[in-house]
Amino acid sequence: MKSFPRKPMMMGLLFMYVLSGAAQTPTDTITAAPQDTVGTQVLGDVTVTAQRQLIRQDIDRIGYDVQADDDAKTKTVMDMLRKVPLVTIDGQENILVKGNSNYKIYKNGHLDPSLTKNAKEILKAMPATVVKRIEVVTDPGAREDAEGVNAILNIVMMEHKRMDGLTGSLTAGYTSLKHTNLGAYLAAQFGKLIVSVDYGYGGMTKKETQNRGTVQRLFMQTGHSQRADVDNTNPGAVHYADINASYEIDSLNLLSASFGGYYYLLDVRGGAHVQCFDGQGLPLYQYRENYRMPDYGHHSWNGRLDYEHKTRRVGEKLTLSYMLALTRQHTEQETLFTERQDVPFDYTGYLHNSRERFTEHTFQADYLRPLAEGHQVEAGMKYIHRRNGSNTTQRYYQLSETTPLSTEFNHTTQVAALYAGYLFNRGNWSARAGLRYEYSRMDGAYPRHTSDNFHRHLNDWVPQASVKYQFDDRQSLKLSYTTSITRPGITYLNPAVVATPLRLDYGNARLVSARQQSIALWYMYVGQRLTLQCVPQYSFSDNALGSIIFADGDVRHGTWGNVIRQHRWQMEAYAQWKPFDGTSVVANINLTDHHARNTSADLRQHLTSAFYYVNLSQQLPWRLQVTAFAYGQCGHSPETIYSYERSWHRYGFTLQRAFLSDDRLTVRLTAMMPFHRDMHFYTRTTQGDILGWGDNVNAQNGRQFQLTASFRFGKLKSMVKKTETTIDNTDEVGGITRGNK
Repeated sequence: MKSFPRKPMMMGLLFMYVLSGAAQTPTDTITAAPQDTVGTQVLGDVTVTAQRQLIRQDIDRIGYDVQADDDAKTKTVMDMLRKVPLVTIDGQENILVKGNSNYKIYKNGHLDPSLTKNAKEILKAMPATVVKRIEVVTDPGAREDAEGVNAILNIVMMEHKRMDGLTGSLTAGYTSLKHTNLGAYLAAQFGKLIVSVDYGYGGMTKKETQNRGTVQRLFMQTGHSQRADVDNTNPGAVHYADINASYEIDSLNLLSASFGGYYYLLDVRGGAHVQCFDGQGLPLYQYRENYRMPDYGHHSWNGRLDYEHKTRRVGEKLTLSYMLALTRQHTEQETLFTERQDVPFDYTGYLHNSRERFTEHTFQADYLRPLAEGHQVEAGMKYIHRRNGSNTTQRYYQLSETTPLSTEFNHTTQVAALYAGYLFNRGNWSARAGLRYEYSRMDGAYPRHTSDNFHRHLNDWVPQASVKYQFDDRQSLKLSYTTSITRPGITYLNPAVVATPLRLDYGNARLVSARQQSIALWYMYVGQRLTLQCVPQYSFSDNALGSIIFADGDVRHGTWGNVIRQHRWQMEAYAQWKPFDGTSVVANINLTDHHARNTSADLRQHLTSAFYYVNLSQQLPWRLQVTAFAYGQCGHSPETIYSYERSWHRYGFTLQRAFLSDDRLTVRLTAMMPFHRDMHFYTRTTQGDILGWGDNVNAQNGRQFQLTASFRFGKLKSMVKKTETTIDNTDEVGGITRGNK
């Protein structure tokens, strides 16, 4: 009797793998050994190829599997973000989530204050090899919904169940603009203790940071015009580091801790040639300005401790958390004016000295309990004590009055919050709903008695809800409603006046929190060759924070206020297509129709824009991969209620090759805009007291070539365990602890 080969078994394995949702690149393989027969027939190796799914959608988030993308071997996290649905990056490399810059950044499900404060530089230095996936938490839920945003960007580091000795990765990159990137990740296990350390360095040269441009302003009240030809540079370095540790006391108790932050030191120098003309174009005055900020430093550090206790009931847990965040910034800028002709000021320069500090203590408790099958409830409480302080001194050279202008301002915010939520998941339906109450007290004090102290009490109720229906293994539809609150930071609140010949800037200590609401419909299709996502959404706010700009003669005044009423329609679209084996196409598009009104000046703005990213990748023989990509902006995107940014576009090519077993060494060569030397960004100011335009030329966005190498060692089978819930605070804008835009 003849023994038949086991083809049905292999077909069954393939069928089960496809049903599990596998799709997209790269491929996994299953190989069957040859089957001996009694006769002379022998079945050769059978290889089943299946593609890993890059995109996953849950009730509250969308995940991008970074390690399933071959580009991750040599690219940075910033590069990979361009492929993530709902994430766009503008011309100045500011990260936008769901079309705006107000969002949180987590690492491993926990808020990372240092990463949130300086995301652009850190993620440009962080190699993608240490990241498992990137998640956009679209519906944060009542637990953190009031904390300032309606989205969270979660960077999930490498995570596996066990560890085999020391593991890690090393990455190095160098560009034709002499920019150096270095990154290292190490992890080790000592009994029940698991420790991981990561460090990154980004070195910026004078050539890379060289900026030049022209700004033209027309003052409507006087009819005078100003022209400034500017040139500046800020070479320096940014360092970031994190250490994470966890200790599994037993199967029900886990203790985790982390400490990290970043530090940068820059040598900022620049200048401008300023000219002023009357209404007939005749010269009124001119001068040359030169400024320097040597040893401009900024550092931010944070530490966190979490304790998680699970009960014998599956899914029930209690988490207790504490976090300390510190930021210190010292700015000393000296500006000198030379070649002065008929200037309307009597000083030859000034020295501006500013010290800003931020300290935040946070305590939080979270409880989750399953009820009947498919039902869960969650509840918790949180207390934040946040203190901002600033001391600003400005001394003018050769003034008749030599007393320096000094302003000291302290601002304290205390927030107490309670929340409760409900989660449902049964069959094709899943849903969540929650309500959060926040009481906040804000106190402003002037130690030098330059103004009256003040305080304010705020009460906010924040609802949230979403429901999702899964049609089949490929298609789903979700409807969500979110509310968020934004509180002003010290930069917006600090009333200190910073005066130059052309402008006066100061904060507004009377600002209050702003509220935004949004509703969105999410459709997703995940097939074997094609992944699609389409998200129409609408958001609105009646008291958003916005700039207030007006003219006093030929001097521009700038401050802040709760003066913006805005609403916007957005369409987020994402597509990933694999027409042939080894070929993949990715497109990420954000369309925005923006309407805004400044209630203090009765100014209106209606702009339409689109951010796009397109990537075409092809696998070649000899373990080569070639990629072409393009991204940019079409239309006009708002800068302020007064101005907008015009279209811009970028493109590039990469050639990548893997070496050694398991592709442990990967080398990539990138050509960015090889046929264009400079990158221009145009802005126009079309309403208000001051009209004009600006043309900024940034060398780092022009032609450059980059060589990157990445090496993995050990077996990446573990990472530091994390409690499943912890602290997150990112409700401020306009502070030294948050990125300003």
